Amino acid sequence: MNQKRTFGSILTVLGIIGIIIAALAFLQIGGLGLSKMNSLVPFIVGLIFFFAGINLVRTTNDRA
Repeated sequence: MNQKRTFGSILTVLGIIGIIIAALAFLQIGGLGLSKMNSLVPFIVGLIFFFAGINLVRTTNDRA
């Protein structure tokens, strides 16, 4: 597994975590002190990380 795929996997996992945190903040579950509008920030950052990671994993070629 090369470095680009590893970095893409890390970005994807961080994006998923960001989206989950944003959903919990939006629903006001888990003691996160964010308003509904402020929960958009981790959601947008999570989406950026998620799609960047997926794109990096998908476009990286494997070397044998």
